Amino acid sequence: MLFRQLFDSASGTYTYLIASRPGGEALIIDPVLEKVDRYLQLVRELDLKLVKAVDTHLHADHITGLGALRDQTHCITVMGEQTKADVVAMRVAEGDRVAIEGLSLDVLYTPGHTDDSYSFVMGGRVFTGDTLLIRGTGRTDFQNGDPRAQYDSIFNKLLRLPDDTLLYPAHDYKGDTVSTIGEEKRYNPRLRVKSIDEYVDLMNNLNLPNPKMMDVAVPANMRVGLHQDEVARKGWAVSPRDARALQGRPDVAIVDLRERSERERHGIISGSLHVPYPDLVESLGAGGVLHELAAATGKRIVFYCAFGERSAMAVQAAQDAGLSTACHIEGGIDAWKKADGPVAS
Repeated sequence: MLFRQLFDSASGTYTYLIASRPGGEALIIDPVLEKVDRYLQLVRELDLKLVKAVDTHLHADHITGLGALRDQTHCITVMGEQTKADVVAMRVAEGDRVAIEGLSLDVLYTPGHTDDSYSFVMGGRVFTGDTLLIRGTGRTDFQNGDPRAQYDSIFNKLLRLPDDTLLYPAHDYKGDTVSTIGEEKRYNPRLRVKSIDEYVDLMNNLNLPNPKMMDVAVPANMRVGLHQDEVARKGWAVSPRDARALQGRPDVAIVDLRERSERERHGIISGSLHVPYPDLVESLGAGGVLHELAAATGKRIVFYCAFGERSAMAVQAAQDAGLSTACHIEGGIDAWKKADGPVAS
């Protein structure tokens, strides 16, 4: 396995690049916008294909690199289902897995620092975001933070992992790079409380200044997903209502780009074909399923995904491949459901 811990000194942010092998698929956790060129250089040097970019929560101290990485690599952006960030292509919940070739991360919902905070567990490692830090815990006084929720996340979820689990946080300001669950149980001063009420009182009286970038970073991180607007301006988007009129037509092929786990959890548009987004380029190329389908039948390809991010990128790829009638369902199956579109299991 390839594992790299990268650091942004301006915000004290740790970013993690992970792959199961050289030449394989990779994912990145908590990327920082200013470091995107460095990440991409490392991806090239290690001969990797970046397929997923994950944020543990909506950051207040730096602007996320999710949007830039999506634009430059067409990777899938991933956050928890509570997030208000519009860049997210895949939203996960506790019990889900974020998978790439050769490895997967188990998803834990660990709110408290923010209401969209998640941790990810992988092979004796846990990536805790800002929920549990090395000898500290994330503040709980903004972005719908809640010290009671954080206490539950830490004591009833994270600290129940094996003591030898390596703990990798999203931030550190003292130079520490890694800890373990057992170390934090023994030495973390924030965890020496005797009750939830004592923890709440401790967190409510920290009186910390706001992060320097908060007023810029939070709104910027909520509005990164501009790709769908560009696709709509080119006339390559259809509303869920218009898409319903296309369903079942013999000259239309509706294509679902989501992963199998998303289809099982959220349902499908009846009659749609399944072409997972990572297989799209091959499918659109000569001899690929979608290329041959369009060439042989003249069908119009209508893509959809969870929220429209992946399908917007798919439309651009299809247009580049010569499928000039391709379009996507704006807002994905989420918007389809809100428009009372029927969903099959």
